[in-house]
Amino acid sequence: MTTYIFRRILIVIPVLIGVSILSFFFVRLIPGDPVRVMLGERARPADVQQYKAQMGLDQPIYIQYIKYMEQMFKGNLGQSIVTRVPVAKDISYRLPATIEAIFFALLLGIVLGIAMGIVAALKRNTIVDTGASLVALTGVSMPVFWLALILIYFFGVNLKILPPGARLDAHLKITQVTGFYLIDSLLMGRLDIFWNVIKHMILPSFVLSTTVMPSIMRLTRASMLEVLQKDYIRTARAKGLAMSKVVLKHTLRNALLPVITVIGLQVSGLLGGAILTENAFSWTGMGSWFYGAIVGRDYPVIQTAILLNAVIFVLMTMLVDISYAFIDPRIRYK
Repeated sequence: MTTYIFRRILIVIPVLIGVSILSFFFVRLIPGDPVRVMLGERARPADVQQYKAQMGLDQPIYIQYIKYMEQMFKGNLGQSIVTRVPVAKDISYRLPATIEAIFFALLLGIVLGIAMGIVAALKRNTIVDTGASLVALTGVSMPVFWLALILIYFFGVNLKILPPGARLDAHLKITQVTGFYLIDSLLMGRLDIFWNVIKHMILPSFVLSTTVMPSIMRLTRASMLEVLQKDYIRTARAKGLAMSKVVLKHTLRNALLPVITVIGLQVSGLLGGAILTENAFSWTGMGSWFYGAIVGRDYPVIQTAILLNAVIFVLMTMLVDISYAFIDPRIRYK
């Protein structure tokens, strides 16, 4: 297992280097001049040239990339062109917010998707199966920003039972230690803030979960139907085992491998959905930060955000591969 993990890490390195090269060069194909965006269209050409020289944007692009990589290996991610705030500082503030939202969205998507997939497989070709498939189809078809607006209007504006945005009510103050509001509120001993954070997290996490739940549900259903036809399942049922034991111990465990693969791949969908979802809910996370950087042609922020997303995606893929051996003992990496 250790050799396998080491091999995977060696494969990851050239992948990340390739992502850094592509992101660096493709970002500069975005129409518009970041210096013009920051200084304004009426800025004097001399001021524009001076600022470009100060930022190193007047040098050949390959020189810019070499210097960018040199600084990155030193742990310096650069400064935002627009705000002049160090990129690492922004990440330390915004990344926990996105991780919180994505974690609960993924948890909710997995629980709902697997549960609906199991029920749909056991109730095949019934109204329950049709209803579950309809829910999955709706989740795939409806854009996350549209669903976010509907839920904000219904639960936040009309019923006023859930906050329509932000991570915390304006009148509440939290001392940030880890950046994760749920953890920090418990460290403060403030259960009122803890429950307030959870209330703010319900709508964004549910909207994000709809990007992964339909795929998990459909694949769980298909995989369960396939495993239910196996001889060892018929044997288990013929021996008189309880249906719950047959489903949970024998069927579900053997049906999980393709589902886990999809879960790992769906992380990219969550990262992409976070851009629109965080903007809809005024969520101060990586998604809204990334969106603002694209609008402002903020090269250092865009490059770092893309590379960070690639790292998260690669790590999740590696964890999925490693988890195979724990779910199915027949799989061994040599």
